Amino acid sequence: MSIDAITSAASGSDWKLGGIDSSTGQQGSGGGFGGMLTQSIQSLQNTQDQAAQAGLDLADGKATDPTAVVMAVERAQLAMQLAGQFRTMAVEAAQTLFQTQV
Repeated sequence: MSIDAITSAASGSDWKLGGIDSSTGQQGSGGGFGGMLTQSIQSLQNTQDQAAQAGLDLADGKATDPTAVVMAVERAQLAMQLAGQFRTMAVEAAQTLFQTQV
């Protein structure tokens, strides 16, 4: 695999999450659940961006410590897995609420 292939794969749209727009009715960075969710998603995005940049730096020869690159990528992977688990739990909770008979 060439460095160009790695660079294009690491900078593709699969590595971006997109933010929550506060103009669509979502609560912004203020208090409450919406603010916490926005901050969490932004933190996840920052972690993904740091891992992608660390991978690019390693491919370009700019990184001096490969262990730090591996740690950044693992941290990003674990953060994404945790976010996926939260999403799954939220979907299951919503389905349970919809199935509850009154």
